[in-house]
This record gives sequence, C-alpha cells and structure tokens, in this order.
Amino acid sequence: MKIKKYVAEFFGTAVLVIFGCGSAVAANTLIGKTGLEPSLAFTTLLIAFAFGLSIVAMAYSIGHISGCHVNPAVSLAMFATKRMDGKDFVGYVISQILGALGGALLLSFFFGSSDNLGANGFLEASALGSTAGVAFVVEMVLTFVFVFTVLNVTKDDNNKAVTGIVIGLTLTLVHIFGVPFTGTSVNPARSLGPAVISGGLALDQVWLFLLAPIAGSLLAALIYMYLNEDEKKVTKASKTTKSRTTKTTRKAK
Repeated sequence: MKIKKYVAEFFGTAVLVIFGCGSAVAANTLIGKTGLEPSLAFTTLLIAFAFGLSIVAMAYSIGHISGCHVNPAVSLAMFATKRMDGKDFVGYVISQILGALGGALLLSFFFGSSDNLGANGFLEASALGSTAGVAFVVEMVLTFVFVFTVLNVTKDDNNKAVTGIVIGLTLTLVHIFGVPFTGTSVNPARSLGPAVISGGLALDQVWLFLLAPIAGSLLAALIYMYLNEDEKKVTKASKTTKSRTTKTTRKAK
C-alpha cells in the first residue's frame, strides 16, 4: 500500500533530522558547557558522519519500502526522470516535510530549547560568513553531486547491496565540504523542519535552502537523462526486438 511508503518517508526523514541535526546541536551544547574549542574540522566530520550514517541506517531499513528518498530534492529528480508518478511525488514530499518537523520538535524537547536546531544559514549564520550568492551556488553544486549519485547508483538493481553505503558516503562527502559554508542542506525538508521550529534568522534564510537544492536536483536530472539517453534507446530497441522475436516464434508454432 502507498500509505506504507509515506509512513516510511516520514520516519526516515525524522531520523535524519534527529541524528544529523541533533549531533550538531549536541556538539555545540557540549562546547558551550565545557568551554572546549575543538577545530572546525573535527566538528565538521562529526556532523558529516552523523548525517551519512543516518542515511545508511535508513537505506537498509526502509529502502525496500519507499526507496528511502527522505529528501524532496531526491524525489523531485525521480519525478523529473519519470521514475515516480505525480501522486507519489506529492505524497513523498508532504511526508518528508512532516517528518522533518516531527524530528525538529523532538529535538527541541530533548534539548529543552528551540534555538538553532541544526538550522542552515549564511552570512552571520555561516562559519565562513558565506554570502547568499556563495551559499546558493555551494548548495546547488552539493545537491547536484548528491542527487546525481543517487540517480545513477539506483538505476541498476544489481547495485542494491551497496546502494545504501554509496549514498550514505556521498552525503558524508558533501557535508564535509559544505558544513563550513552553510551547515549543508541539500535537502529542503531537513532545512525547513528546524527553521520552522526555531524561527528567527533560520526561518528568514530558509528560502535559499529550499530553492538551491531544487535547482541542483533539476540539473542532476537533466544531466542524468542526457548521459543515459543512448542507453535507454538501446534498451528500448532490445525490448522491441525481443517482442518481435516472440511474436514470430508464436506464429511459427
């Protein structure tokens, strides 16, 4: 049933926000209480692996149910490449947003505050003080790399055994580069949930983390379709030939 797919996407996105964003909040809270000043590199790796491992865990838990998109940018690319229909696309995105909101609410309960629940940002909200222009391009490029990888690694069923690991490591990779710039979104739901619950600056800046991942996702879909166009023609021709051969065999009998 389709409802199971939507429940899986809700659950998976909530887990991503809880463990990914939660790790960022926990690290900052610990630093504030202990007075420690770890390097940005250490904090970045901690956050990057939290997000990456969350995806690995969910990919092997709900991947067989919904495909484990847990990201509107991934679902958009799947829709654009005709690998999912419009109804499922809408259902997935709504489920992902609700999951992100639920995860952010749970984080605010855990930490006793709704301030900066791992929200993304630029300018004063960026470790490097990235401008809106730089932040937009960074997010678009990172989303392109992530979504393009997802599209290619999931197109062949023979990759099922390693799909979750590849996608999880790719998410880790883009976070390692992107955290100092924006905190790394590449996921509109992941950004929207914490921003809505936190409010303030996070909510004012969330528009960028909705638009940039969408742009990166559509670019990834276009490049994917262009690069795989010949392969689709060969597959279609092969199916046509096979169909004709079968019909000829039946007539001969």
